[in-house]
Amino acid sequence: MIQRQQQSAMAAGVLLLLCSSINSQCGEKSRLVSNLEAGKKQTVVTYGTSLSQGASWVVQLSEELNRRYPGLATVIDTGQGPKQPAARCQWGVDNIEPVISTQNHDTVFIEFAAWDSYLPFKVTLPKARANLKKMIDRLLVANESCEIILMVMNPPTGVHLETRPQIEIYNQMYRDVAKQRHLMLIDHWPNWQNILKAGDYAVYVPDGIHPNAEGCGEIITPEIVRALGMEAEQTPADNHQRAAPGG
Repeated sequence: MIQRQQQSAMAAGVLLLLCSSINSQCGEKSRLVSNLEAGKKQTVVTYGTSLSQGASWVVQLSEELNRRYPGLATVIDTGQGPKQPAARCQWGVDNIEPVISTQNHDTVFIEFAAWDSYLPFKVTLPKARANLKKMIDRLLVANESCEIILMVMNPPTGVHLETRPQIEIYNQMYRDVAKQRHLMLIDHWPNWQNILKAGDYAVYVPDGIHPNAEGCGEIITPEIVRALGMEAEQTPADNHQRAAPGG
């Protein structure tokens, strides 16, 4: 009887730990939303590739946060597009200091798998994992209360997939690190797979890798809103998922 109780307590502890790392799936609010609801000003930093830098979802997230919590949320886009010579796997590590110097950096979104998996960059999976962990460690050393959110983005297609044939392995590394480090993970991959199956992918991602404003507004931003613990309206991704066989 005692052993059974101990096993139940252990199981409950594992569940609690899992919820803390991916709280959006357990119905809990992110630290960001909890602080905003408490009236605390928050600085949100997006840090990643061209899937973040200048992306419509960053603007949409800023607008959504300020609509719900006027004057409390500041969203700073510190990503890097592909045109600069510095756009290499090491860029995320080498340029983390501006993020650290950002006042508070209460919440930081990180996504670099699209670069890590790009064949010409020749980034091994261990190297990509080490870079990600360095970024996480530097952020937490600078601000131990920083909420770090890892993101798995949309799948590439066409020539972009040809140059990233193992991207899902790098995506899985993000999932694994999020679980190991007890960080929130927002995984956009499943929603985009539903869009692919429905044949609508080119509508939302015309160039095969960068979602347009419509794709961000209907697929990415609503998922972030839900994951953070804010209510969101039904999206086309939901409809495609319900329409999928066996879904």
